[in-house]
Amino acid sequence: MLNRVAKYIADNNLLDKGNKYIVALSGGADSVALLLSLKQLGYDVEAAHCNFHLRGEESDRDEKFCVSFCEKLSVPLHRIHFDTLEYASLHKISIEMAARELRYNYFAQLRNDIGACGVCVAHHRDDSVETVLLNLVRGTGLRGLRGIQPVHDGIIRPLLVVTRAEIEEFLRAEGQDYVTDSTNKETDFMRNKVRLELIPLLKELNPAACENIAHTAGVLCDVEKIVDESIRKQKEIVFNEGAGSIDIKKLDSQKAPKYLLYEILKDYGFSSTQVEQIYENRYGESGREFLSATSCVLVDRERLIVSNRQEEKSTMMKIPEEGLYRIDTQESKLRIEKIDNADGVVSRDKNIATLDAENISFPLILRNITAGDRFHPFGMEGSRLLSDYMTDRKMNIYEKRRQLVLTDANDNILWVVGERTDNRYKVTDNTQHVLRVTLL
Repeated sequence: MLNRVAKYIADNNLLDKGNKYIVALSGGADSVALLLSLKQLGYDVEAAHCNFHLRGEESDRDEKFCVSFCEKLSVPLHRIHFDTLEYASLHKISIEMAARELRYNYFAQLRNDIGACGVCVAHHRDDSVETVLLNLVRGTGLRGLRGIQPVHDGIIRPLLVVTRAEIEEFLRAEGQDYVTDSTNKETDFMRNKVRLELIPLLKELNPAACENIAHTAGVLCDVEKIVDESIRKQKEIVFNEGAGSIDIKKLDSQKAPKYLLYEILKDYGFSSTQVEQIYENRYGESGREFLSATSCVLVDRERLIVSNRQEEKSTMMKIPEEGLYRIDTQESKLRIEKIDNADGVVSRDKNIATLDAENISFPLILRNITAGDRFHPFGMEGSRLLSDYMTDRKMNIYEKRRQLVLTDANDNILWVVGERTDNRYKVTDNTQHVLRVTLL
């Protein structure tokens, strides 16, 4: 087993003998075998044990065993105690989730404190097979069928190449005992049901079932690399990430448009079920929105617009005089200044408005648009509803919500900010002073 683990570590570039690593030690067979094998292979390791106080005397028994085991190996041991039930109640999460959060938060802190390069945990091949089956039952894409990966977010799994039976045989050969968690034999949790009920049934159908599942998961890891490269290229065609815009026609021209849409939107918190709804309604009524916990998708003619889901903030800022003003709802500023019109100053920059200062009365107001807003677009006769103007400009609903206008003391629109000034306040040959407004 040591030879197989050493080869797996080398093949996957998991560990470096010049670095220090933490081993998560529970006292069970898997973690004991992990610490013992890494120590025998010559790696610089320190152990960490978490007492979650969930099994009464059994939890304290496990901690005492870890202390004795590490003393025998001359391995430094770091210990921590958690009130797991209180943490779960306070954060309104399951006990299992609470224990996971507490454990991995502690490992991250300890890793930083002692300068370790990673945390080694004792997942083995059987755990990976269970993960594949669980993901298959719950519903999953390609990634869920790969099983547990050897490295993820600083967590390293050197034993994924061996089975639980091989681990137990290794410990018997070494004459090394370990503790047993009594809850592992209970069938209350889904993973234990898979381990104790489903996998034995599969082995009745085919004694090599677990080996075959693990092999398939390994093949899918390689397949995923090919798929990821293809998806990356298709994303570049379909998705303008900077603008958050998905071109629906280009999406439909790809070989698997629904799956490609999922690959784009999963990073924005959308589930496969939500993506299916979005896909089915991609040619639906413009303005329809779909929400995840963090993001929005808007159907906008021949596009899907993806944006962060943020609380809508309204702008209403009074500008009493010339000066530089910070816009609270944006990372930008507005500079107001009066200049001479000696050179017939007229701005061609969309972020600079030049207006006839003689016709403008302070205080100015910078605000969001409101229903019924009208203005006289520069270069045109008569007035238009601002909503019609924005529709003609093909603004989506998010852009309309964010659009600001600058008005005078009488609430007359001077400038649709970043878009167009009002024709009534244009600079002419008779203008003596220009009010220049710059969006910075």
